[in-house]
Amino acid sequence: MKKDFTALFGGDFRQIGMIAALAAIALFFQFQTGGKVFQAQNLMNLVMGNTYVLVLAIGMVLVIIAGHIDLSVGSVAATVGIVVAVAMRDWSLNPWLAIALGIGVGLVIGAWQGFWVATWGIPAFIVTLGGMLLFRGVNQLIGKSLTVPVPELFQTLGAGYLPDIAPDVIPFNLPTMILAVLAAAAIAWAEWNGHRNRRQFEADPTPVWVPVVRALVIGGIIIAFGWIFATGRPGTSFPIPGVIVVVLAVVYSFIADRTVLGRSIYAIGGNKAAAELTGVKVVKTNFFVICNSAFLAALAGMLFIGRSTASGPADGNAWELDAIAAVFIGGAAVSGGVGTIMGTMVGALVMAFLNNGLQLLGVGSDLTQIIKGLVLLLAVAVDVYSKRQGKRSIIGMFQNAAEQRKQLRSPAEPTPSGSSD
Repeated sequence: MKKDFTALFGGDFRQIGMIAALAAIALFFQFQTGGKVFQAQNLMNLVMGNTYVLVLAIGMVLVIIAGHIDLSVGSVAATVGIVVAVAMRDWSLNPWLAIALGIGVGLVIGAWQGFWVATWGIPAFIVTLGGMLLFRGVNQLIGKSLTVPVPELFQTLGAGYLPDIAPDVIPFNLPTMILAVLAAAAIAWAEWNGHRNRRQFEADPTPVWVPVVRALVIGGIIIAFGWIFATGRPGTSFPIPGVIVVVLAVVYSFIADRTVLGRSIYAIGGNKAAAELTGVKVVKTNFFVICNSAFLAALAGMLFIGRSTASGPADGNAWELDAIAAVFIGGAAVSGGVGTIMGTMVGALVMAFLNNGLQLLGVGSDLTQIIKGLVLLLAVAVDVYSKRQGKRSIIGMFQNAAEQRKQLRSPAEPTPSGSSD
């Protein structure tokens, strides 16, 4: 029975530590604010207000898993934002072409920084520190330290909602509920498929009630939140930037967990010398993680100016700190080699609900910063303490289930992500 309950939580009860913390924070503020946290409009504002952090964190976690750090993402986002805004204002560039231009600028910046890190071997900390200063200056040079507005399409990209198909017939937003049901169905299929594979390879597989309960709980939570978004104020629904974040999280989770590139990133962060000896393409992989971080920073910058309706000289300030905090709170190891996309999303949501709840309670920005700093320090300290006690760390717990599935699919193939824990 103990084994079955352990499997219910993905391999170990401690694996759900950060998810439990997220739930506890959200419920605490829900109670303290008289039910304001889970109101539809507040959740919509929370999603749209933290989209740029979530996108940055997806790129940052891959950088940190590979053993690097990227301090330039805020400045890169600000540079791309001002380039796109000026191009649409001064050159009358079509917004869709402006989006392509922004992505192109981000890739060029990423290639520039990736060249110095991957080819020349300069530490990413130094390269991106230089990039932070360089591209902050470029932002102010191009924009002349002025605020440049963006057109309506960009505002929809950063603050729009899924359209309502039949508002006069159906009393809720149908696309939002369709997405929620599809997501719940995907979870159920993944749980059942995993259970079926375990029955083929394990002598004593977990009983069928374990994946059923997991699918019902997770799917039920998804549908419940989907209903909140779908039944909010008329004209609102699940935010478009939220859809973008969900798609990115799914795609990058697949890359990290199921591809050679993803395993190479874990291998380099775990032991670079050993990775080279086993044939991992270290130069190309390092180039990818740095270039990809700039690409996602460019996307985050465009989403932000869409929500704020303009690009300004203060955009991007300290964004890299928010992204790094989300990654470490979500389970990445400071030394590299360990971390997950979904864990990072949880870490970012912890900070988002913390910020949101403190704002609803009227707590000042000074105390808010103090609390956020203590939360970050505590998250890392608990993991370090667990390792010193000779136990599997809480960070490792977030990857335990994924590692087990990989071992079942290919028993002879090592899993780099687990070697560092």
